[in-house]
Parts: sequence; C-alpha cells; structure tokens
Amino acid sequence: MIQIYPAESRFTANHGWLQTSHSFSFADYYDPNNLQFGPLRVLNDDFVAPDNGFGAHPHRDMEIVSIVLKGQLKHQDSTGGSEVLRPGEIQRMTAGTGVVHSEFNPSDTEEVNFLQLWFMPEARGLTPSYEQKAYDQAAMKNKLLPVVSNRIKSDNIAFIHQDLTLYLSEVEANQTVSFQQEANRRIFLFVIEGALTLNGQTRMNKRDSARITEVSDLKIEANADAHFMLIDLP
Repeated sequence: MIQIYPAESRFTANHGWLQTSHSFSFADYYDPNNLQFGPLRVLNDDFVAPDNGFGAHPHRDMEIVSIVLKGQLKHQDSTGGSEVLRPGEIQRMTAGTGVVHSEFNPSDTEEVNFLQLWFMPEARGLTPSYEQKAYDQAAMKNKLLPVVSNRIKSDNIAFIHQDLTLYLSEVEANQTVSFQQEANRRIFLFVIEGALTLNGQTRMNKRDSARITEVSDLKIEANADAHFMLIDLP
C-alpha cells in the first residue's frame, strides 16, 4: 500500500524567527493517529532566520538526524560535539541516557533550511554520541545513496542505533531509480524538490511524503528534476 501525505497536510507554524512544518505529532501539534511510522517519530522541515536558533535543550532515548538543505547550522552538545553542518553533510546524534544540545544559524544574512528526523532507538539507555559525515553529492545522481545506516557499513555513512537505512537521491527528469524492499518492512519517501511518480501511477510533488507497506518493488520516476529522501524501516 502507498499512502500519500500531501505537503499541505503537514502542521505548520510561523514563529517569526522559525517557520516549521511537522509531518508527525510534535510540540503543540498532537494527532493520536499520526504519532510515528515504524521507528520514525519526527520529521520537521525548519526554516531558521539569520542569527537565530534553538537554545540549549535536553533529549534522551532518541536517535536524531539533521540534514541541511540550504545555508548552515551550528551544532553544540554536552558530549563535546561542536560542528557547522552544511549541504552535503549529515549529522547523527544519539541522545541515549541524556544530552543537551543547541542548533543555531550562524549566518547574519542567510536563512537555513534543514530537515530534522527523530528515530526511536533499538535500545534505551545508550551512551550519548555524535557524528557528522560528508557525502558525495555527485554520487546520488540517478542513484540511491545511503548516508545513514545500521545495515550498511562504510566510513562515509553515519551509524544509527536502529535497523534502518536513509538514502538521498537526485534524479534527472524522465530518469528512474528502483528500490527492492524485503518482506515485512516499510518505506518512507519524502520529496525535497521536484515531482515523482511511484510505480507508474502515484504522483508526488515537492514536500509530499509517502508511507509505503507491502510493496516489494518500488519504481521511482522523476517527472521533473527531483531531490528526495527514502528511508528503509523495520
């Protein structure tokens, strides 16, 4: 089954310094029928104004992944991690037993747009940790490039404490990529830019998402140049 969630179905809020859209229940938005998809608990699409950000705040027992789409994001946390994240880089933080972190737009002129995802970990009480990985943006042209995984091991892939793989892809118009899914697993797909058709019939546009179950072969065709994220989930 392929269930489409249009971009406009997301909860949105404008806080002045922050414009945000939530794909799942988060903060002031609560829908008991939209809490998670497998271990995927949060997908926030955030636009943060220059010289603004999220002050120090705590997390625990969550795997947190951040992907910058435009601009730059400065991260600091109580494990000692301190980095600036830019397009072409991925960040994974294990909150585990407890961590305090902040996220800030260090530019005084440019807005930052980033995706933040939270995944429930495979176990509670993990040791907090942080890593940032650069990935080859050219390597995702008309391909699915794994950038975060528990299942695929590579120095260029961020490790996560959950049985999942997050792929990024940029597909040229009229080109197709395919994904073969194992039985009893899920696929989550999010269109960052452009337009796609799934299995020749289901159309998706910018910022639409799909929650997919019981589909073993997924054919993804770009109707226009497209940038998307695909997550293989238990």
